[in-house]
Amino acid sequence: MAREICLRLSDLGRDLNNRFTYRIYEYVLWHQIRDGPKPYHVAVILDGNRRWAEKHGLPRLMGHRFGVDKIDSLLHWLKDLNVKSLTIYVFSTENFSRPQEEVNEIMNLVEEKLSDLLSSSEIHKMRIKVKAIGRLDLLPPRLGEMLQKIEDATRDYENFYLNIALAYGGRAEIVDATRKIAEEVQQGKLNPSEIDEETIERHLYTAYLPRSDPDMIIRTSGEERLSNFLLWQSAYSELFFLDVYWPDFRRIDLWRAIRTYQGRERRSGK
Repeated sequence: MAREICLRLSDLGRDLNNRFTYRIYEYVLWHQIRDGPKPYHVAVILDGNRRWAEKHGLPRLMGHRFGVDKIDSLLHWLKDLNVKSLTIYVFSTENFSRPQEEVNEIMNLVEEKLSDLLSSSEIHKMRIKVKAIGRLDLLPPRLGEMLQKIEDATRDYENFYLNIALAYGGRAEIVDATRKIAEEVQQGKLNPSEIDEETIERHLYTAYLPRSDPDMIIRTSGEERLSNFLLWQSAYSELFFLDVYWPDFRRIDLWRAIRTYQGRERRSGK
């Protein structure tokens, strides 16, 4: 009995020590980044939900659920940094090739999360404009209706932009923009000689944003690729690939990326 108590006290001591060390490191990090330049627009590829669940011996759905819940924390951390826009890669066009049961579970989770956001006083207090980007006609009707409700409810907000990439693909976005431009040329509304980069940007899913190009893109899970995410907009984005699964993403992981971002010289080719 005494040995068991000693072991428990030892575990408690290690836990308290880890928490204390974390707080100290968090304090040091904050003082390193608080006065430096902050990104206006951050984009995040939320990767590693399924592997996180497998690592912890849980069903894959639990990985997605924990991943969805982590978005709330990310929003508050970015607001504390005075970041104005967040784009999250939730579901790609390629993800439709996953087992139908998993696709349905993800869609239900997204709908549930949007419903929570819509009824939350936080999103209205923080005046967050919520909008989905992607081939939204591919989504289930109920999810499409929920997206329309939250977009309508936050249409006039401009303090913060939450952009949710659903049924999204960077190549698909460029194809869709090209089709719209071709239609305008065919209708005589646009001269082909007038087409430039600004023309294309006006026809992208992200055209409604004050600054559609993300200053930095973070991908979790250790994978080092964009996976068809914001291909046009990411031309001069700073890229950060973190070796942590999305459900385990912490504030210090974000702050480390911000610290590295502040140490880079951003010239955009100039």
